Formats: sequence, C-alpha cells, structure tokens
Amino acid sequence: MKSNEKEISYTINNTYSTLNKFTKNTKTVWFVFHGLGFLSRYFIQYFDSLNTEENYIIAPQAQAKHYLNGKYTHSGACWLTKENTTFEIENVMAYINQVYANENITKSINFKVLGFSQGVSIATRWVAKNNIKCDALYLYAGKIPREFTADDFKDIPTIKLIVGNKDEYITDAIMAAEKAYTKALFSNRIEYFVFDGTHVMDKKIITSLS
Repeated sequence: MKSNEKEISYTINNTYSTLNKFTKNTKTVWFVFHGLGFLSRYFIQYFDSLNTEENYIIAPQAQAKHYLNGKYTHSGACWLTKENTTFEIENVMAYINQVYANENITKSINFKVLGFSQGVSIATRWVAKNNIKCDALYLYAGKIPREFTADDFKDIPTIKLIVGNKDEYITDAIMAAEKAYTKALFSNRIEYFVFDGTHVMDKKIITSLS
C-alpha cells in the first residue's frame, strides 16, 4: 500500500541570541545569520569586537539541530536542506519575522544584515521576501539563491560580498558565477572583498564593516 504524506500546523518555541543592549546610545543594529553547524550563541561572539555601546546584535537560531562530526558531544544547526525546501523556507521566514517583530527595531536606526555561509541564502531570502529596509547587506562566504531579480534589492545602498582567497568551498568557477549574478542583481552597488583566509569567520573583518 502506498504511503501518504500529510501536512499539519502547530506552534513551536525556538531561541535566538543577542549581544550588548539596545539603548539611546545604540547607533547600529545587526541581524546576523549563522552558517551550517553553528549555534547562534557561539556565532554571535564573532561580533564582540564591535563597540558595545553603539552596536546591538541579533542572531536568529536555525531550528534543525544535529550532532557534529559524527560524535554525540557537540551540537550544531542547519537552516535548510533539499528536503521540502520551499515548505521549510516559509517556516524559517515566519520564525525570523517573529524575532524581528519581537525586537521592535526602529526604522531610524542604522540596520545591517549579514549572512555567513548557508546564512547567506537565509539573509537574502528574508530581505527580498519581506522587503526589509536595511542600510547594508553583507554576503560572507556563501552562494546567493538563483531566484531573485534586481527589484528585490533595489532599496539597499550598500552590498558587499566577502570571501577568503583559500575558501575550500568556493572555486574560481563558483566565484566567477557569483560575480556575474551579483553584478546583474546589484549593479554598481556591489563591492567585492577578498581576504587572505579559508571558509571562516574573522573578527577583524567584522570590525572593518562597522
């Protein structure tokens, strides 16, 4: 007998992490999306070199958890897989929108969005699907989904693609394809920053973006 796959809706709880406090002295709010295998509470520590009085950082947490390196000692998380991707994107977007609403970010504040590795696909989808008004969009060591048009990002003044020159996941062919695609999407607003390093987060780079 053939099995059937059914769909239900239900309410779940999830966490997210913040760094520093939002006060009258805050100048910039960051929404930052971790890569595959991270937990938000660890990922957010890469932003602790930023001025603590002027920067408030929010790091959503991917809901799908898993053990790392085939051992049962350390946990990581994943935003999406190839399984029911369209369906799961809607779940992820609903969660992120709730985090955004919960933080009640004022429109007058300088607002930056950053995605690292797999987080690039989440950052770009969230900004595009929800018409998020941000002052800067940073795409760090990740590929941009091939589902966008230039209109999806037309109101973002600063867009930067960041990649290490020894990144083991980004070949010359992949980089060439990303440059062609991002030129079509962002025109002359895109800036490319290549650093000396592999597929890693670097606090010095984060500090340079402030």
